[in-house]
Amino acid sequence: MVRLITFLPLAVAAVLVAVFLSALYSGRDPSLLPSPLIDKPVPAFRVPSLYGSPDLTQAEFKGRVTVLNVFASWCLPCRAEHPLLTALARDGKARITGLNYKDKPEDAKAWLKALGNPYARIGADRTGRAAIEWGVYGVPETFIIDKAGRIRHKHVGPITPDQLKVIRHKIGQLAK
Repeated sequence: MVRLITFLPLAVAAVLVAVFLSALYSGRDPSLLPSPLIDKPVPAFRVPSLYGSPDLTQAEFKGRVTVLNVFASWCLPCRAEHPLLTALARDGKARITGLNYKDKPEDAKAWLKALGNPYARIGADRTGRAAIEWGVYGVPETFIIDKAGRIRHKHVGPITPDQLKVIRHKIGQLAK
């Protein structure tokens, strides 16, 4: 009985190590979290515009390929990906829309003034409710929406140069 009690914690630890190692070496990209929204219409939502123009709603995402980027001024990875979003906006192949997440409007505006504003429209999601509708895990997250208003791709985490290539390719496919 004493040997069993001694062996049990060791066995549990071995199983946990095996699970963690299998996840680590599985080759899966952790930024590709599954989303039940892929191939579904943009969720119904309404948030005020950061700059006082009409509210941002799901209607914004019909008729053109759109990239929705969820960001915040307090998010360091958002700052790191910002130049890549700016480059994507310069391409002009998709409309870049922002969803400012749980941020003070004055902080978001100052951040955009300092770094530049790649967004055609920005919604201010002060409570995080719209982000819940989108299935956001955290910031930054980026969605690609087709002309019919259906979500075709979701990227969790900051956009990297390699990920920017993937996003550009997907936009090119959807723009046809």
